[in-house]
Amino acid sequence: MSHPVRYSIMALLAAADRAEFSFVRDHVEVSDSVLSKQMTALQEAGYVKVHKGYFQNRPRTWLSLTRQGRQTFARHLAALREIAS
Repeated sequence: MSHPVRYSIMALLAAADRAEFSFVRDHVEVSDSVLSKQMTALQEAGYVKVHKGYFQNRPRTWLSLTRQGRQTFARHLAALREIAS
């Protein structure tokens, strides 16, 4: 999780059960391709789960943190807080 965009994605997802791809893209302020690439890296690391489905007959992609992703992000935040204090 050494890429700044990945930190932003993890922080956003940590505050929700899951979020739609376009919501994450807009709030992290990246293009679809950048988010897709970072999402794949986080998914391969076991930090993010991708849910695909339909809403009102339109395909949608939702992202959520896995248990491992939440634990890793919490440890990262704790380490940053320790450094800052």
